[in-house]
Amino acid sequence: MRKQIISAAEPNPTQTPEQWLNVEEIARVEVSSEDPQSPIESAFKRGESIGWRASQPGEQTIRLLFDEPKDLRRIWLRFSEPQAERTQQFTLRWADSQAGPFREIVRQQWNFNPRSSTTEVEDYKVNLNHAVALELIIDPDLGKNQAFAALAGWRIA
Repeated sequence: MRKQIISAAEPNPTQTPEQWLNVEEIARVEVSSEDPQSPIESAFKRGESIGWRASQPGEQTIRLLFDEPKDLRRIWLRFSEPQAERTQQFTLRWADSQAGPFREIVRQQWNFNPRSSTTEVEDYKVNLNHAVALELIIDPDLGKNQAFAALAGWRIA
């Protein structure tokens, strides 16, 4: 039997053979709202940051529009909710044309609980050729429109 003990630690996006893209240099970002204390740029910063937070409750959209088409191989997302118990759903989509359509990559739900589950990390291997846009739609409390969406980190390679 082949066996290996694995670490239960949170995956670290800096330990990767891929080179993370500098989103600030290669894309324009559209966002449905943002708290001035937690702007969208914070979600793309290297290392520890406060991340992005919406300025109003309910579903929010973050869209990356690349200056030039990109071939993407990896998408890493980190969400954090240390205070409230809630179920969040996000949808990640992409387009290879300015005119669309957007195609779904993944739709994921996560149950946050301050006692046991405060962080969600998703690390997707993808094969997206000539992507012109990525779109992240976050429903922070499954349509109840009471919770504020937040994104602690987003990396792409």
